[in-house]
Amino acid sequence: MAPPAADVDVPTAPVVVPAPTKASTTPAHSSASKLSGPLTYSGSLDAYEHFDVTNVIGREFPNLQLSEILHDDDKIRDLAILVSQRGVLFFRNQDLNIEDQKLLGQRLGELTGKPDTSKLHKHALANSKRGIAVDENGKLDDEVSVISSEQNRKYYADRYGYSAKRLASEGWHADITFEHIPSDYAILKIVQPPEDTGGDTLWASGYEAYDRLSPALQKLADSLTATHHQPNFVKVKEAFGAELIDEFRGAPENNGLDFKAEHPVVRTNPVTGWKSLFGAGHQVHAGWINGVTERESEILKAYFYQLISENHDLQVRFRWNKNDLAIWDNDYTSKRQGNRVVSLGEKPYLDPNSKSRREALGLV
Repeated sequence: MAPPAADVDVPTAPVVVPAPTKASTTPAHSSASKLSGPLTYSGSLDAYEHFDVTNVIGREFPNLQLSEILHDDDKIRDLAILVSQRGVLFFRNQDLNIEDQKLLGQRLGELTGKPDTSKLHKHALANSKRGIAVDENGKLDDEVSVISSEQNRKYYADRYGYSAKRLASEGWHADITFEHIPSDYAILKIVQPPEDTGGDTLWASGYEAYDRLSPALQKLADSLTATHHQPNFVKVKEAFGAELIDEFRGAPENNGLDFKAEHPVVRTNPVTGWKSLFGAGHQVHAGWINGVTERESEILKAYFYQLISENHDLQVRFRWNKNDLAIWDNDYTSKRQGNRVVSLGEKPYLDPNSKSRREALGLV
């Protein structure tokens, strides 16, 4: 699980309504991945200088300019496969403009079998409705999320304000999981890094988190679904009069203003075929585990979250410089701004025949 921009999560009291729910093992036809099985990396990017940042997550290409391979489908497909295998890739001082960043985001998913109906996500708090430009020319584009520490402090002062009292670890979550069709790949380019220090981003491996469950708990997690809920957009609408996008936020299934979706707790990545702990982190803070009691839901949520936040050896940390880019949070107090493109993928599902990362790599 990659913890993407932590720009909207305000602690709220969850309302748990237990309901008997069985995990779906097959995604809906129209929103299913086109892949019939995992993809194999061909090695087309091995010639570029690179190194793994940790054993389980992260790889950096210090000299590769993504603009040079943007129109090479074989290399972009391999790039997507590497992102799916390593969790996050890092690139320094990139010259991609915003249109190229959008093209790359869409092609990563298209070349790895995402549904035809899945495009680029439109954030509910639209840039155009708030007059937030995505480049120096004043361009407005709802398919780009402007990640701004100043905007965070404006809308979520109790979480991101200078006087906020909270744990930094509260920021761990996966991207837009309140949508019925969440993200497959996300690209964040920092155009204005912090002026002093701070603003680093951390990612964690959902593959490794799943592997650290005991076999008995893996079996339980495989059988569960969770309701992911994001109540804060409506709060911003009521408090600031912000307009929200209420239809086709990048996929026909992503509409309405309830910002609530049910997903399997364990998700199969169609590109690798590996299982990942998906119902962990802040995305289910205001949601719940389905089919169990309220107390059981809180216990499971807390333990799954603990796996992510307290296992530092399944995390990777990245220090941003200007124009650095990551393909896949924003937790800081210094001024920082970046542009994020979020591709939408398939409806999350669990293939009962899929393996964990360690099983697939022969590490168990």
